[in-house]
Amino acid sequence: MIEVQNITKNYGPFQALKNISFQVDKGQIVGFLGPNGAGKTTTMRILTCFMPASSGRVTVAGYDVFKESREVRKCIGYLPENVPLYPEMTVTKYLRYMAKIRSVPRRNIKGQLDEVIEACGLIERRHQIIGQLSRGFRQRVGLAQALIHAPDVLILDEPTSGLDPRQIVEIRELIKTLGKERTILFSTHILPEARMTCERLIVISRGEVTGDVQLEGGRAVSSQSGTENLPVTALTLSLEITGTSADEIRPVLTDIPDVLRIEQTSDDTADTATFHLHYTPTSDVRAEVAETVVGHGWRLLEMHTTEVSLEELFLSLTA
Repeated sequence: MIEVQNITKNYGPFQALKNISFQVDKGQIVGFLGPNGAGKTTTMRILTCFMPASSGRVTVAGYDVFKESREVRKCIGYLPENVPLYPEMTVTKYLRYMAKIRSVPRRNIKGQLDEVIEACGLIERRHQIIGQLSRGFRQRVGLAQALIHAPDVLILDEPTSGLDPRQIVEIRELIKTLGKERTILFSTHILPEARMTCERLIVISRGEVTGDVQLEGGRAVSSQSGTENLPVTALTLSLEITGTSADEIRPVLTDIPDVLRIEQTSDDTADTATFHLHYTPTSDVRAEVAETVVGHGWRLLEMHTTEVSLEELFLSLTA
């Protein structure tokens, strides 16, 4: 649904985006995660045709954002970080005005208006002046304007920024509901929001995509490093082995199927060698590791599995 290929963006001598690439498939809710100033907003402005990239190619629903921007805008609903509202208008009048701007056929405007007002929980506020609404309800109006033309893709820039805890929960649940029928890409630097809402995270840091994290039930199960193209697993198996040198143990453990990489934390001259095995999340290598160690006549002093938290994973990908 969204395909970004080798995008760069230069502001004079400053390079805000450095050859980034990623893809979002139809029906996914994907978080675009990164520290402040990482390049999230710049990327979203390129995706929504607000500004051109310096180089690279972007397609949305099969349309090129540079050559077919009008078609792209028809299939995208965009909520920028600062919601574009007219505070002197009522909710209904504003949304009707946005429907006309978005070329919604006149005969469909009332139906679309009623649909988005209900979906965004604005039924009791539909005749209220926008300037009198709380920040949370103004955010809902912003989502409603992004939905008024029934787009297939929603791009949301910091949709929960500045909201109180109750409002954050309400917007989060709304995004999850909308994601049942649409592709959603939303930026945030708040990890709990990403964990509770998304099935996948694209991590960006200093203008580069540094990770692609798969989530299950809010837990990171695997990640691909964007800069080095190396697997970064969310599970590690820690071992303490004695009976021979670490140099002899390492290649044997490396040959075990589904072991992706090995880190050694002990000194080669120590009596006990300590290793951390990163392995494929769908596998359980514990039995084979234990059999291999004992089969070589070594002593396995300790073995335990450690889950890397999403916070630790994020820090490692943005370091």
